[in-house]
Amino acid sequence: MKEKSVGIVETKTFAIKDDLKLSSGKVLSNVELAYETYGDLNSAKSNAILVCHALTGDAHAAGKYTRKKDEKPGWWDMVIGPGKALDTDKYFIICSNVLGGCKGTTGPASINPETGRQYALDFPIITIEDMVHAQKKLIEFFGIEKLYAVIGGSMGGMQALQWTVSYPKMMKQASIIATTARSSPQQIAFNEVGRQSIILDNNWNSGNYYHQEKKPRSGLAVARMIGHITYLSDASMYQKFGRDLQDKTELSYDFTVDFEVESYWHHQGETFVRRFDANS
Repeated sequence: MKEKSVGIVETKTFAIKDDLKLSSGKVLSNVELAYETYGDLNSAKSNAILVCHALTGDAHAAGKYTRKKDEKPGWWDMVIGPGKALDTDKYFIICSNVLGGCKGTTGPASINPETGRQYALDFPIITIEDMVHAQKKLIEFFGIEKLYAVIGGSMGGMQALQWTVSYPKMMKQASIIATTARSSPQQIAFNEVGRQSIILDNNWNSGNYYHQEKKPRSGLAVARMIGHITYLSDASMYQKFGRDLQDKTELSYDFTVDFEVESYWHHQGETFVRRFDANS
């Protein structure tokens, strides 16, 4: 039996009318949120579920943009759709790109209305709380007084957890997956190493690389490789890769790729730089 899908979807944009005050005390104006919805909002507006994405995710959580067979579906397509865990025959699913993102929501690559140029490093530091405050504006736009649930994993789980703190009366329940309430010293350290790999890239140019032919791709790729290691346990990596060699039967005894795990990490870094902005 063929699995059902939400079908062809469209990413829409919601403009926040008021200025958005951030945790840092700074203010952002003309903020826009990219979002997608799946299913229908019922007349009581009581069946809405907010799905929050991880750091490198976006608003495209399910379905496809066109009818091309080779197009990749949304990042949680296996979960969202008719008859699936988040059943779009029952629920109205909302997913928005986070504030500070690079897939349609206002972020470092957006135009600063005060200068007419990309924000780059002039874009303020964004917290999980800021992301949630922006999402609340979107929920209010739909006229929803109480969400049926807020769901997210990893950084999305941090957002779901923040919803329970900031707006507990606006939600019935939360599903908080593979996440934490705060970053540990080790996480902070890994984040800093990844950040420095970008900053030390020869093409970084203090974040002002948007009009350059060359972008800080090498640094971003290494940052992605470092980050991806922290997403998996040693046991799961051993199960997936072991010490298997990649397209060879003997070690090369040089600095070329020998192991499958090395090849996979190079692939992760190379594909990531095509879809993500280093400033985000």
